[in-house]
Amino acid sequence: MGHLDHAAFGLLTPVLSYAMAVIGAALGLRCTVRALDASGRSRRNWLFTAASSIGTGIWTMHFVAMLGFAVRGTDIRYNVPLTILSLLVAMLVVGAGVFCVGFGRDRGRALLVGGLTTGLGVASMHYLGMAALRLHGSVHYDPLLVVLSVVIAVVAATAALWAALNIKSPVAVAVASLVMGAAVSSMHYTGMLAVGVRVVPSGGELPGARAMQFIFPLAVGLGSYLFVTSAFVALSPTARERAAYTSAERPTGAAQADDGEATRSATGSGSGSGSGSGSGSGSGTGAGSASAVPGAANTTTATA
Repeated sequence: MGHLDHAAFGLLTPVLSYAMAVIGAALGLRCTVRALDASGRSRRNWLFTAASSIGTGIWTMHFVAMLGFAVRGTDIRYNVPLTILSLLVAMLVVGAGVFCVGFGRDRGRALLVGGLTTGLGVASMHYLGMAALRLHGSVHYDPLLVVLSVVIAVVAATAALWAALNIKSPVAVAVASLVMGAAVSSMHYTGMLAVGVRVVPSGGELPGARAMQFIFPLAVGLGSYLFVTSAFVALSPTARERAAYTSAERPTGAAQADDGEATRSATGSGSGSGSGSGSGSGSGTGAGSASAVPGAANTTTATA
């Protein structure tokens, strides 16, 4: 039996992996909260961002922790296609669970189905990642610890989705993210405790990529994605902020419309007054002239 070291770099990899899980959970929960306040295309976009954030955070947590995994007596390599597949599984299955909760009419049923789906997806991602290991020897598992790790994954996923549905304040989301990060990390290390390796000495070259050549750059890239997405979400206005901005704009527009109507009314009144004055003056002058002419004629006749 080979000696397994789960923290070859000390506390560095466990702490970093936990931080990645917390960031992914926090970002996913915030995006889910935004999605529940939105509708149509906006809701789908927020749910997609939530699924990719949670899936990326969990995958990054797993493989950052695996950077500190070592087995005495053998090197370790990773099968690249299986590693990429584990990332896709994490995103797709977590996405299915998140969309189930986001669009489900029966919240209780959607929560159970989404939690089960997401938890099984997280466990599948973990054991696909373990299947990508290449070393001199064979890997076997303790069935009871495997089952326990799957149960932890399902419970953690269900709790996270429940938090997304019921927790709205930023402080509560932060606390829920810390708890979810701890649950996901517990699932990972429970699964790792189930691992046993029988080393078979060999001088042959192992297939696959080294962790520092492949896993580390990929984890850094995905971690950067989480930080950039976090900044985007933090700077994006919420539905309430957009509604407040819209309501603040409406009175200004209404006041401008009232001013325009008042101006048009005043202009119309002025035109009407001018027309009336001109007509009255013309009529009075004409009448006076007409009455003066007969008077003059009568005077002439009397004199004669």
